[in-house]
Amino acid sequence: MSLKKLHFESTNKIKLSALLELPVDGHPVAYALFAHCFTCTKNLKAIHHISRALARENIAVLRFDFTGLGESEGDFADTTFSSNVEDLVAAANFLHSNFAAPRVLIGHSLGGAAVLQAAAHIPSCKAVATIGAPADPVHVTHLLKDQMEDIEQKGEAEVSLEGRNFKIKKQFIDDLEQTRMEGVIRNLKKALLIFHSPIDNTVGIDNAAKIFQAARHPKSFISLDQADHLLMKEADSLYVGAMIAAWARKYIKTPRDEPEKRGVTDNRVVTRTGKTGYRTEIMANGLPLIADEPISLGGTNMGPSPYEYLVAALGACTSMTLRMYADRKKLPLEEISVTLSHNKIHAKDCETCDTKNRLVDNIEREVELIGPLDDAQRQRMLEIADMCPVHRTLQSDVVIKTRLKP
Repeated sequence: MSLKKLHFESTNKIKLSALLELPVDGHPVAYALFAHCFTCTKNLKAIHHISRALARENIAVLRFDFTGLGESEGDFADTTFSSNVEDLVAAANFLHSNFAAPRVLIGHSLGGAAVLQAAAHIPSCKAVATIGAPADPVHVTHLLKDQMEDIEQKGEAEVSLEGRNFKIKKQFIDDLEQTRMEGVIRNLKKALLIFHSPIDNTVGIDNAAKIFQAARHPKSFISLDQADHLLMKEADSLYVGAMIAAWARKYIKTPRDEPEKRGVTDNRVVTRTGKTGYRTEIMANGLPLIADEPISLGGTNMGPSPYEYLVAALGACTSMTLRMYADRKKLPLEEISVTLSHNKIHAKDCETCDTKNRLVDNIEREVELIGPLDDAQRQRMLEIADMCPVHRTLQSDVVIKTRLKP
């Protein structure tokens, strides 16, 4: 993925820190805006994983630190739930002015309540997804129960949440108590997707039921079985991202939903490998792929290796070429199966190699033709297999020119 560090101003002219996660080719089909949980930051691992999963499906994600949190300026003690909603609207306006208006809003925990409130003020939004969100933001006060008396009596208190200290003022609590969610949810007029874990001990599953009951269709619910509130398991957060991407495409009408309109006008394939590991994102013809190495070679085995992609290209080309030939000749070919393997062998063991002094690549290919073909037809199909374009490319001189991007 491509990650950009950005800044934008809140409605109070405070500089807020943001990250924009882009697909590997830098050309998303849509933008999403992410609101993190109460006192969290944009760097929470779960948010990173969800953003990565969406970017892999060609949806860019802007995530940012609310006022006074993370790398953003300002004093958290001076904020309220309403000011967080205003920060979201400012972020949406920033996207609109510099990239494209967000069509998807995603909120985690209290951020889920915030995106529900903000949606009415972001006209470009077509779909809203909440993750472990409270049905009423005043629910947050149960996290502060030990300090509530001090907040009520002294107007503020120092609280510790997830090992971090924050100052909470009474204005924050008062604003939460004045926020009404049921009417907002009922009049959302956006597609709504609700994620919640039945074992969430921070925001109970009953909150998801209340949000779902208050909302009008289209609305959907996905249970995050065995997930904790912060989605600390990578598999849980990647799953959430993948589900949001699949669901959102129904409502944001991306070009991927109309493949017949995609022309092969640009045959560039873009790959990007991160700072650690070998996991590589690939964008080919607007479609996302992943390459990796086996665990035994230091990879994470999240996708085929480069050589496996090379051999897969030969297999796919072989099948397609045989299908085209059979269709043109009207042969009774029902199905083609191609099984391939790749290894290195000594040139001296290769009957068709010109040199005997080095290792050569050896690809074994077995073609299975399913259908009532006679022997002559089957033999001709075997000859045609060797004529597929990728086969010819692999056996010809290939020129590769490499340059550094300025």
